[in-house]
Amino acid sequence: MLKNKKIIIALSLIPQYFIIKLLAHYPEVVETYYSHGVYPVTSKLLRFMLGWIPFSIGDILYTIAGIYIIRWLILNRKRIIKDSKAWLIDVFSAVSILYFAFHIFWGLNYYRLPVHKALNIDNKYTTVDLIEVTKQLIQKSNEIHLRIVSNDTVKVSIPYTKRELLNKTANGYANLANVFPNLEHQVQSTKLSLYSLPLTYMGFSGYLNPFTNEAQIDGLIPLYQYPTTACHEEAHQLGYAAENETNFIGGLAAIHNDDVYFKYSGYIFALRHCINEVYNRDKEVHKTLISTINNGILLNYQETYTFWNGYENPLEPLFKILYGNYLKANNQDKGIESYSYAVALMVNYFKIQP
Repeated sequence: MLKNKKIIIALSLIPQYFIIKLLAHYPEVVETYYSHGVYPVTSKLLRFMLGWIPFSIGDILYTIAGIYIIRWLILNRKRIIKDSKAWLIDVFSAVSILYFAFHIFWGLNYYRLPVHKALNIDNKYTTVDLIEVTKQLIQKSNEIHLRIVSNDTVKVSIPYTKRELLNKTANGYANLANVFPNLEHQVQSTKLSLYSLPLTYMGFSGYLNPFTNEAQIDGLIPLYQYPTTACHEEAHQLGYAAENETNFIGGLAAIHNDDVYFKYSGYIFALRHCINEVYNRDKEVHKTLISTINNGILLNYQETYTFWNGYENPLEPLFKILYGNYLKANNQDKGIESYSYAVALMVNYFKIQP
Protein backbone atom coordinates (compact mmCIF):
# COMPACT_ATOMS: atom_id res chain seq x y z
CA MET A 1 0.00 0.00 0.00
CA LEU A 2 2.79 2.42 0.92
CA LYS A 3 4.63 1.61 -2.30
CA ASN A 4 1.51 2.30 -4.34
CA LYS A 5 1.10 5.69 -2.67
CA LYS A 6 4.70 6.55 -3.45
CA ILE A 7 4.19 5.58 -7.10
CA ILE A 8 1.08 7.78 -7.32
CA ILE A 9 2.90 10.70 -5.71
CA ALA A 10 5.91 10.21 -8.01
CA LEU A 11 3.72 10.05 -11.14
CA SER A 12 1.81 13.16 -10.07
CA LEU A 13 4.93 15.12 -11.00
CA ILE A 14 3.92 14.77 -14.67
CA PRO A 15 0.46 16.40 -14.46
CA GLN A 16 1.88 19.02 -12.08
CA TYR A 17 4.44 20.01 -14.69
CA PHE A 18 1.85 20.37 -17.45
CA ILE A 19 -0.55 22.30 -15.22
CA ILE A 20 2.24 24.79 -14.43
CA LYS A 21 3.08 25.16 -18.12
CA LEU A 22 -0.62 25.70 -18.88
CA LEU A 23 -0.95 28.38 -16.19
CA ALA A 24 2.05 30.19 -17.69
CA HIS A 25 -0.22 31.12 -20.61
CA TYR A 26 -2.80 32.71 -18.31
CA PRO A 27 -1.00 35.35 -16.20
CA GLU A 28 -4.27 37.16 -15.45
CA VAL A 29 -5.61 34.00 -13.81
CA VAL A 30 -2.42 33.57 -11.74
CA GLU A 31 -2.47 37.27 -10.80
CA THR A 32 -6.10 37.18 -9.65
CA TYR A 33 -6.44 33.81 -7.95
CA TYR A 34 -2.91 33.09 -6.74
CA SER A 35 -0.85 36.29 -6.42
CA HIS A 36 -3.83 38.23 -4.98
CA GLY A 37 -5.67 35.22 -3.60
CA VAL A 38 -3.88 32.19 -2.17
CA TYR A 39 -0.36 33.57 -1.88
CA PRO A 40 -0.99 36.61 0.40
CA VAL A 41 -2.66 34.31 2.94
CA THR A 42 0.07 31.64 3.01
CA SER A 43 2.96 34.13 2.92
CA LYS A 44 1.61 36.30 5.75
CA LEU A 45 0.89 33.20 7.81
CA LEU A 46 4.46 31.96 7.37
CA ARG A 47 5.91 35.37 8.22
CA PHE A 48 3.66 35.64 11.26
CA MET A 49 4.75 32.18 12.46
CA LEU A 50 8.49 32.59 11.82
CA GLY A 51 9.19 36.33 11.61
CA TRP A 52 9.61 36.81 15.37
CA ILE A 53 12.40 34.21 15.54
CA PRO A 54 15.73 36.12 15.31
CA PHE A 55 17.57 33.50 13.24
CA SER A 56 16.81 31.81 9.93
CA ILE A 57 14.58 28.77 10.28
CA GLY A 58 14.83 28.17 6.54
CA ASP A 59 18.62 27.89 6.65
CA ILE A 60 18.36 25.42 9.52
CA LEU A 61 15.82 23.35 7.58
CA TYR A 62 18.15 23.34 4.56
CA THR A 63 20.98 22.13 6.81
CA ILE A 64 18.85 19.34 8.27
CA ALA A 65 17.63 18.36 4.79
CA GLY A 66 21.21 18.23 3.49
CA ILE A 67 22.33 16.03 6.38
CA TYR A 68 19.29 13.78 5.93
CA ILE A 69 19.93 13.34 2.19
CA ILE A 70 23.59 12.45 2.75
CA ARG A 71 22.65 10.03 5.52
CA TRP A 72 19.89 8.50 3.37
CA LEU A 73 22.27 8.00 0.44
CA ILE A 74 24.85 6.32 2.69
CA LEU A 75 22.30 4.00 4.30
CA ASN A 76 20.73 3.12 0.96
CA ARG A 77 23.89 2.81 -1.12
CA LYS A 78 23.45 -0.96 -1.57
CA ARG A 79 19.74 -0.62 -2.27
CA ILE A 80 20.44 1.92 -5.00
CA ILE A 81 22.26 -0.80 -6.94
CA LYS A 82 20.09 -3.79 -6.03
CA ASP A 83 16.67 -2.16 -6.24
CA SER A 84 17.12 0.93 -8.38
CA LYS A 85 13.43 1.03 -9.34
CA ALA A 86 12.29 1.41 -5.71
CA TRP A 87 15.03 3.97 -5.13
CA LEU A 88 13.88 6.04 -8.11
CA ILE A 89 10.29 5.91 -6.86
CA ASP A 90 11.47 7.30 -3.51
CA VAL A 91 13.45 10.05 -5.21
CA PHE A 92 10.69 11.14 -7.61
CA SER A 93 8.02 11.05 -4.91
CA ALA A 94 10.17 13.41 -2.80
CA VAL A 95 10.79 15.67 -5.82
CA SER A 96 7.06 15.68 -6.57
CA ILE A 97 6.21 16.84 -3.03
CA LEU A 98 8.88 19.58 -3.13
CA TYR A 99 7.74 20.70 -6.60
CA PHE A 100 4.17 21.02 -5.33
CA ALA A 101 5.20 22.86 -2.14
CA PHE A 102 7.46 25.25 -4.05
CA HIS A 103 4.70 26.36 -6.40
CA ILE A 104 1.95 26.53 -3.77
CA PHE A 105 4.03 28.55 -1.29
CA TRP A 106 5.71 30.88 -3.80
CA GLY A 107 6.71 29.60 -7.25
CA LEU A 108 3.47 30.38 -9.14
CA ASN A 109 4.37 34.06 -8.81
CA TYR A 110 6.79 33.54 -11.70
CA TYR A 111 3.75 33.35 -13.98
CA ARG A 112 1.85 36.44 -12.81
CA LEU A 113 1.42 39.66 -14.78
CA PRO A 114 4.57 41.74 -15.38
CA VAL A 115 4.92 44.49 -12.80
CA HIS A 116 4.56 47.29 -15.35
CA LYS A 117 1.05 46.02 -16.12
CA ALA A 118 0.17 45.40 -12.47
CA LEU A 119 1.30 48.93 -11.49
CA ASN A 120 0.30 50.60 -14.78
CA ILE A 121 3.80 51.83 -15.66
CA ASP A 122 5.12 52.06 -19.21
CA ASN A 123 8.00 49.70 -20.04
CA LYS A 124 9.44 51.50 -23.06
CA TYR A 125 11.68 54.55 -23.11
CA THR A 126 14.11 56.47 -25.30
CA THR A 127 17.77 57.24 -24.75
CA VAL A 128 16.78 60.89 -24.22
CA ASP A 129 14.42 59.78 -21.44
CA LEU A 130 17.17 57.69 -19.89
CA ILE A 131 19.71 60.52 -19.91
CA GLU A 132 17.24 63.03 -18.45
CA VAL A 133 16.23 60.70 -15.60
CA THR A 134 19.89 59.84 -14.94
CA LYS A 135 20.67 63.56 -14.60
CA GLN A 136 17.81 63.89 -12.10
CA LEU A 137 19.11 60.91 -10.13
CA ILE A 138 22.62 62.37 -10.06
CA GLN A 139 21.29 65.69 -8.76
CA LYS A 140 19.20 64.00 -6.07
CA SER A 141 21.95 61.55 -5.07
CA ASN A 142 24.50 64.37 -4.78
CA GLU A 143 22.07 66.42 -2.70
CA ILE A 144 21.36 63.61 -0.21
CA HIS A 145 25.04 62.66 -0.09
CA LEU A 146 25.99 66.20 0.93
CA ARG A 147 23.14 66.31 3.44
CA ILE A 148 24.73 63.33 5.19
CA VAL A 149 28.49 64.02 5.01
CA SER A 150 28.81 67.73 4.02
CA ASN A 151 31.82 66.85 1.88
CA ASP A 152 31.53 65.61 -1.70
CA THR A 153 34.74 63.55 -1.45
CA VAL A 154 33.74 61.46 1.60
CA LYS A 155 31.85 58.19 1.28
CA VAL A 156 28.76 57.56 3.39
CA SER A 157 29.11 55.26 6.40
CA ILE A 158 25.91 53.84 7.89
CA PRO A 159 25.53 54.53 11.66
CA TYR A 160 23.08 51.67 12.28
CA THR A 161 23.56 48.03 13.21
CA LYS A 162 22.55 45.31 10.77
CA ARG A 163 19.46 44.46 12.81
CA GLU A 164 18.42 48.13 13.00
CA LEU A 165 18.67 48.40 9.21
CA LEU A 166 16.51 45.33 8.69
CA ASN A 167 13.89 46.68 11.11
CA LYS A 168 13.72 50.05 9.34
CA THR A 169 12.46 48.73 5.98
CA ALA A 170 8.80 48.75 7.09
CA ASN A 171 8.60 52.55 6.95
CA GLY A 172 9.57 52.67 3.28
CA TYR A 173 6.95 50.12 2.27
CA ALA A 174 4.28 51.91 4.33
CA ASN A 175 5.01 55.13 2.42
CA LEU A 176 5.27 53.35 -0.93
CA ALA A 177 1.83 51.80 -0.38
CA ASN A 178 0.39 55.33 -0.57
CA VAL A 179 1.58 55.45 -4.19
CA PHE A 180 1.03 51.78 -5.09
CA PRO A 181 -1.47 50.09 -2.72
CA ASN A 182 -0.50 46.69 -4.20
CA LEU A 183 2.96 47.09 -2.64
CA GLU A 184 1.80 47.19 0.97
CA HIS A 185 4.06 44.92 3.02
CA GLN A 186 2.78 43.44 6.26
CA VAL A 187 4.47 41.27 8.88
CA GLN A 188 8.28 41.35 8.70
CA SER A 189 10.43 38.25 8.42
CA THR A 190 13.82 39.53 7.26
CA LYS A 191 16.95 37.88 8.64
CA LEU A 192 20.68 37.52 8.21
CA SER A 193 21.49 34.28 6.43
CA LEU A 194 23.41 31.63 8.34
CA TYR A 195 25.09 30.93 5.01
CA SER A 196 26.36 34.46 4.36
CA LEU A 197 29.89 33.35 3.49
CA PRO A 198 28.82 30.73 0.90
CA LEU A 199 26.30 33.24 -0.50
CA THR A 200 29.11 35.77 -0.94
CA TYR A 201 31.34 33.30 -2.74
CA MET A 202 28.41 32.46 -5.02
CA GLY A 203 27.98 36.17 -5.77
CA PHE A 204 24.54 36.67 -4.17
CA SER A 205 23.60 39.34 -1.63
CA GLY A 206 20.40 37.64 -0.48
CA TYR A 207 17.55 35.32 -1.33
CA LEU A 208 13.99 34.46 -0.36
CA ASN A 209 13.33 31.03 1.11
CA PRO A 210 10.20 29.91 -0.80
CA PHE A 211 9.23 27.34 1.85
CA THR A 212 9.39 29.63 4.92
CA ASN A 213 8.94 33.05 3.25
CA GLU A 214 11.95 34.41 5.14
CA ALA A 215 13.95 37.13 3.39
CA GLN A 216 17.61 36.19 3.80
CA ILE A 217 20.32 38.86 3.67
CA ASP A 218 24.03 38.23 3.17
CA GLY A 219 25.45 39.53 6.44
CA LEU A 220 28.83 40.38 4.90
CA ILE A 221 27.84 42.95 2.25
CA PRO A 222 28.68 46.66 2.77
CA LEU A 223 26.22 48.28 5.20
CA TYR A 224 25.09 50.97 2.75
CA GLN A 225 23.65 48.19 0.56
CA TYR A 226 21.48 46.73 3.34
CA PRO A 227 18.49 49.04 2.73
CA THR A 228 18.08 48.17 -0.95
CA THR A 229 19.02 44.51 -0.49
CA ALA A 230 16.53 44.01 2.35
CA CYS A 231 13.81 45.90 0.47
CA HIS A 232 14.59 43.82 -2.63
CA GLU A 233 14.11 40.54 -0.77
CA GLU A 234 10.93 41.86 0.87
CA ALA A 235 9.61 42.63 -2.61
CA HIS A 236 9.97 38.89 -3.27
CA GLN A 237 7.85 38.34 -0.16
CA LEU A 238 5.15 40.44 -1.81
CA GLY A 239 5.05 37.84 -4.56
CA TYR A 240 7.14 39.56 -7.22
CA ALA A 241 9.44 36.85 -8.48
CA ALA A 242 11.49 38.44 -11.27
CA GLU A 243 14.80 39.95 -10.11
CA ASN A 244 14.40 43.02 -12.31
CA GLU A 245 10.97 43.76 -10.82
CA THR A 246 12.20 43.40 -7.24
CA ASN A 247 15.20 45.63 -8.04
CA PHE A 248 12.70 48.31 -9.05
CA ILE A 249 10.35 47.79 -6.10
CA GLY A 250 13.19 47.44 -3.58
CA GLY A 251 14.82 50.62 -4.83
CA LEU A 252 11.55 52.55 -4.55
CA ALA A 253 10.88 51.22 -1.04
CA ALA A 254 14.29 52.50 0.07
CA ILE A 255 13.75 55.88 -1.62
CA HIS A 256 10.33 56.31 0.03
CA ASN A 257 11.75 55.61 3.49
CA ASP A 258 11.82 58.63 5.82
CA ASP A 259 15.36 57.75 6.88
CA VAL A 260 17.97 59.70 4.90
CA TYR A 261 20.40 56.74 4.79
CA PHE A 262 17.73 54.59 3.18
CA LYS A 263 17.01 57.35 0.68
CA TYR A 264 20.72 57.56 -0.13
CA SER A 265 20.98 53.81 -0.64
CA GLY A 266 17.86 53.81 -2.83
CA TYR A 267 18.84 56.74 -5.01
CA ILE A 268 22.40 55.61 -5.72
CA PHE A 269 21.03 52.10 -6.39
CA ALA A 270 18.69 53.50 -9.05
CA LEU A 271 21.48 55.73 -10.34
CA ARG A 272 23.86 52.80 -10.74
CA HIS A 273 21.31 50.93 -12.87
CA CYS A 274 20.62 53.95 -15.08
CA ILE A 275 24.22 55.14 -15.47
CA ASN A 276 25.26 51.62 -16.51
CA GLU A 277 22.55 51.63 -19.19
CA VAL A 278 23.75 55.03 -20.40
CA TYR A 279 27.21 53.46 -20.84
CA ASN A 280 25.66 50.73 -23.00
CA ARG A 281 24.00 53.34 -25.23
CA ASP A 282 26.36 56.32 -25.35
CA LYS A 283 29.83 56.09 -23.80
CA GLU A 284 30.63 59.78 -24.33
CA VAL A 285 27.52 60.91 -22.49
CA HIS A 286 28.30 58.37 -19.79
CA LYS A 287 31.77 59.86 -19.34
CA THR A 288 30.27 63.35 -18.98
CA LEU A 289 27.62 62.25 -16.48
CA ILE A 290 30.08 60.30 -14.34
CA SER A 291 32.14 63.47 -13.88
CA THR A 292 29.13 65.16 -12.24
CA ILE A 293 28.67 62.50 -9.54
CA ASN A 294 30.13 63.32 -6.11
CA ASN A 295 33.40 61.47 -5.49
CA GLY A 296 32.03 60.19 -2.19
CA ILE A 297 29.26 58.33 -4.06
CA LEU A 298 31.83 56.84 -6.41
CA LEU A 299 33.79 55.70 -3.35
CA ASN A 300 30.70 53.83 -2.11
CA TYR A 301 30.44 52.17 -5.52
CA GLN A 302 34.13 51.30 -5.29
CA GLU A 303 33.51 49.84 -1.83
CA THR A 304 31.01 47.41 -3.36
CA TYR A 305 33.32 46.56 -6.25
CA THR A 306 36.25 45.90 -3.89
CA PHE A 307 34.06 43.75 -1.63
CA TRP A 308 32.83 41.45 -4.39
CA ASN A 309 36.22 41.39 -6.06
CA GLY A 310 37.68 40.02 -2.84
CA TYR A 311 35.45 36.95 -3.06
CA GLU A 312 35.88 36.15 -6.74
CA ASN A 313 36.47 32.46 -7.35
CA PRO A 314 36.37 30.02 -10.30
CA LEU A 315 32.97 28.63 -9.23
CA GLU A 316 31.10 31.95 -9.12
CA PRO A 317 30.41 32.06 -12.90
CA LEU A 318 29.04 28.51 -12.64
CA PHE A 319 26.61 29.56 -9.89
CA LYS A 320 25.52 32.53 -12.02
CA ILE A 321 24.94 30.23 -15.02
CA LEU A 322 22.94 27.81 -12.89
CA TYR A 323 20.86 30.63 -11.47
CA GLY A 324 20.35 32.10 -14.92
CA ASN A 325 19.09 28.75 -16.16
CA TYR A 326 16.83 28.51 -13.10
CA LEU A 327 15.31 31.88 -14.01
CA LYS A 328 14.81 30.81 -17.62
CA ALA A 329 13.11 27.60 -16.45
CA ASN A 330 10.74 29.76 -14.42
CA ASN A 331 9.42 32.06 -17.14
CA GLN A 332 12.34 34.55 -17.07
CA ASP A 333 13.45 34.13 -20.69
CA LYS A 334 16.59 36.28 -20.46
CA GLY A 335 17.76 34.84 -17.15
CA ILE A 336 20.05 37.19 -15.23
CA GLU A 337 20.29 39.48 -18.28
CA SER A 338 16.64 40.44 -17.73
CA TYR A 339 17.80 42.68 -14.86
CA SER A 340 17.95 45.60 -17.40
CA TYR A 341 14.13 45.67 -17.40
CA ALA A 342 14.44 47.44 -14.04
CA VAL A 343 15.90 50.46 -15.87
CA ALA A 344 12.77 50.76 -18.02
CA LEU A 345 10.61 50.72 -14.90
CA MET A 346 12.80 53.28 -13.12
CA VAL A 347 12.95 55.66 -16.07
CA ASN A 348 9.19 55.65 -16.58
CA TYR A 349 8.47 55.96 -12.86
CA PHE A 350 10.79 58.95 -12.42
CA LYS A 351 9.33 60.57 -15.54
CA ILE A 352 5.97 60.55 -13.75
CA GLN A 353 7.41 61.24 -10.27
CA PRO A 354 10.45 63.45 -10.93
